[in-house]
Amino acid sequence: MTDSARFPYQDASLAVAQRVEDLLSRMDAADKAGMFFHTMISYGDPNQANPTFGIPSAVSMVRKRRMTYFNIIGAAGDGREFAAWHNDLQRTALENGLGIPITFSTDPRHAFSDNPLTSILAGPFSQWPETLGFAALASPERLERFGDIARQEYLAVGLRVALHPQIDLATEPRWSRISGTFGESADLTSDLVVAYIRGFQGEEFGTESVAAMVKHFPGGGPQKDGEDPHFPWGREQVYPGGEQEYHLRPFIAAINAGATQMMPYYGMPVGTDWEEVGFGFNKDVLTDLLRDRLGFEGIVCTDWGLLTDAEVLGSEMPARAWGVEQLTRPERMVKALDAGVDQFGGELCTDVLLDLMAQGTVSEERLDVSIRRLLSEKFRLGLFDNPFVDEDRAAIVVGQSDWVEEGLAAQSDSLTLLTNADSLLPLARGVKVYAEGVNAEVLADFATLVDSPDDADVAILRIKAPFEIRDRGGFSAMFHEGSLEFPAEEHARLTAIAEKVPTVIDIYLDRPAVLGGLEKTAGAVIANYGASDLAVLRVLFGDRSPLGSLPFDLPRSDAAVAASRSDVAFDTEDPTFRFGHGLRY
Repeated sequence: MTDSARFPYQDASLAVAQRVEDLLSRMDAADKAGMFFHTMISYGDPNQANPTFGIPSAVSMVRKRRMTYFNIIGAAGDGREFAAWHNDLQRTALENGLGIPITFSTDPRHAFSDNPLTSILAGPFSQWPETLGFAALASPERLERFGDIARQEYLAVGLRVALHPQIDLATEPRWSRISGTFGESADLTSDLVVAYIRGFQGEEFGTESVAAMVKHFPGGGPQKDGEDPHFPWGREQVYPGGEQEYHLRPFIAAINAGATQMMPYYGMPVGTDWEEVGFGFNKDVLTDLLRDRLGFEGIVCTDWGLLTDAEVLGSEMPARAWGVEQLTRPERMVKALDAGVDQFGGELCTDVLLDLMAQGTVSEERLDVSIRRLLSEKFRLGLFDNPFVDEDRAAIVVGQSDWVEEGLAAQSDSLTLLTNADSLLPLARGVKVYAEGVNAEVLADFATLVDSPDDADVAILRIKAPFEIRDRGGFSAMFHEGSLEFPAEEHARLTAIAEKVPTVIDIYLDRPAVLGGLEKTAGAVIANYGASDLAVLRVLFGDRSPLGSLPFDLPRSDAAVAASRSDVAFDTEDPTFRFGHGLRY
């Protein structure tokens, strides 16, 4: 052994497998139980509990529950602060028991959406379009470049697992999670996920990698009526077209590309040969399909909150134990372990697992199968040998100016020009503009701002894809669901402006929208997938050209969507615009 190593598992010169077995032999029941839980912590005081999510302090989870996997919510103001916070928590872990370092993970945090159940605003990191924007660019090279930059920013602050990419296929246009996907095409998604994984993990998985947790196996797109299975009303996943294999194709590409982790979704398959229980409990899917047929050997981590009922923002949030609601929490845990799960996301009930171990209901031999996978990845990432990050370097790397400019360029280039009557775009500098949804100071560098369409040469309206506002409590308001059509009053208001003055409509597509004739009344319609005012105005005024193409069909009506099959791509009748549509200047 090297001089600095007291035990073989601390000796960097030994093979990973040897180090794993040595550490495994030294772990007691509490150490082992702690490995199975991967839950949230908020950036901030590690000694403070998080009342929003009902979780104890980070320090208590490390010391009392022996937990070493956390996904971070929120962010520091800059890279140095983030790195220092990371190092403080790592010291707490290394002073505890066997000194197993923490693996920190994160939801996407390089774009514009900010739903704490799905993604985080870019904050101090460089800002890029949502993944739909990369699908619009359809450039694996450009996406790999983004992945490489994001990898370096993550590494600088100690983020070692990306809880992404999301490679569900957007075959149900109403689904609220489409913004995190690469769109509707299995072929395009398969090409892009390979580039994404290569960007984050590198050519070889190792000490400079960020592990990619690919989600949501076996494809979370075909939700019944487009409802999301975060919630009881959206628990059913249906395949009326029998297209399970279509939805598997990107996951096969991801496995072949070396993805090391996989997250099954909440949904409960209905009307298939699979057991009608949520995918996190589903042995048909996780063992027979993922492990045995597809040969996946990495870590399977459930989506967050399958076991324990919770209260979030004053509303009840039941465990997403779809199909096994009648089981007790220990019974749910046993079923998930039997299905092939290695970790429970968003849970911290180590006491339940310890009781199951003490009763002999769950064997240590079964747990050791998963722990070997988990420890092996910690060793391969180099966490045991170099758990800390360089705070000075983080101050330089995170959000460095050339990467910020690359992100801004990608935002602009991903814009998708749907219509451009009489070559209204690009606009001439200095024109009089009536604007909505645009920062006046940014616009002032391009045009003269006026207060009324009556005084304008052109109107620029930045709007969002429509959705229904539903009062269901808790986090449900953060999920854009329901109708894709504009409310009649808003549609009439936009039409009236467009009939009064040549109008450019820029619409943020976090899912497809029914334009309802706006594509005819507006002078130009352009789509974005997360873009700042500056990124959009650079294109509208001709400093850059729109290079994006639609990553999904834009349906003609809600009725056409309701009549389509949720698992079948490009299945709405007579869409307004087809996948791949995009004009150029």
